[in-house]
Amino acid sequence: MRIAYGVHGYGRGHATRALAVLPELRRRHALLILAGGDAYEALRNDYPVLQLPTLGYYYRRSGTRSNYLTAKHNLPGVLDLMLRGPTLQMVEAALRRFRADAAICDAEPWTHRAARRLGVPRIGFDHFGVMAYCRPEMRWVDRLIGLRDVWVYRWLMQRPERVLVSSFFDAPPRRRGVRRIRTLLRPEVYQVRAGHGDHLLVYFNKGQYLFSDRVRRALHEAGLPARVYGVGRVGSSGNLVFRMPGNTTFLADLASCRAVVSTAGNQLVGEAIHFGKPMLVMPEDCVEQRVNARAVERLGIGRQVHQSRFSAEEIHSFLRDERMFRRCISRLGGDGRAEALAAIEEFLSELTELSTERTASSRVA
Repeated sequence: MRIAYGVHGYGRGHATRALAVLPELRRRHALLILAGGDAYEALRNDYPVLQLPTLGYYYRRSGTRSNYLTAKHNLPGVLDLMLRGPTLQMVEAALRRFRADAAICDAEPWTHRAARRLGVPRIGFDHFGVMAYCRPEMRWVDRLIGLRDVWVYRWLMQRPERVLVSSFFDAPPRRRGVRRIRTLLRPEVYQVRAGHGDHLLVYFNKGQYLFSDRVRRALHEAGLPARVYGVGRVGSSGNLVFRMPGNTTFLADLASCRAVVSTAGNQLVGEAIHFGKPMLVMPEDCVEQRVNARAVERLGIGRQVHQSRFSAEEIHSFLRDERMFRRCISRLGGDGRAEALAAIEEFLSELTELSTERTASSRVA
């Protein structure tokens, strides 16, 4: 088949998920890959990628999400999607030239919209679907706030014919055609062997906002060696070593660390589980990450802390329960990659049959 694969570019989790399935999908099918932002940078060295804009959250200097800045910066992209602007027209033209039979969309709105306009059947494949198409455990306040985020997500992505949700925790689906699988591990993960060093692996999705003076000071005062990613700098400062994101060094540091201190992204949690690493998570200021953080605590694989309470004592308190976290992690694990590939092939077969039936019906009519 000829598959258009769109990858959202906010953070690296979307690209990491794509990297887990693209090698096998490329062996079986013809692919057109579309991505923006962090995903474009992560994919372009290994695949030809059509570059797209990226929608995302924007933050105040305090590290809290700003609805005003988010709306302001995303407005041009939203208008392009609403009014069939030049970017949407470009994606439609690319899908026509490619003659796509189906589209797989990892929260990438331009691919979703273009495929829908052209009548190309779609598979939604991301983590946020756990909020939109499943019933995860969450606080009632987050459930109310999440209604806004879910509405925006559904408006942007429309309603795909099939949905594949990648999540490190379980959540029952809301409707037929939705399937939850475990977090996917990219092939490079299996090239690294887990060890037990003494350093912390520190990662922030948007470190320019979230790596505050308080966080930096707490890591210094904790006195533990820390390898820090996602803050846009390299070098060292006392016990902190700053590194730029890169698959090889990051995975090596993750596999050999004592524990992880990070935001609460689904993909990183899944990889930390695989390597047996406890997590101290500081969720971004959004419902999806707060749901992930609660799941980390509920599963007993780590602890969550608000950025305003992050301290050296919090780090040491977390590490005192390290053995308990490791025991809980040992009961989990597993790679959702085989599940994902099997589900994708099954969904593609179903969508092909559905498309054939629709074509036959239209001819009869």
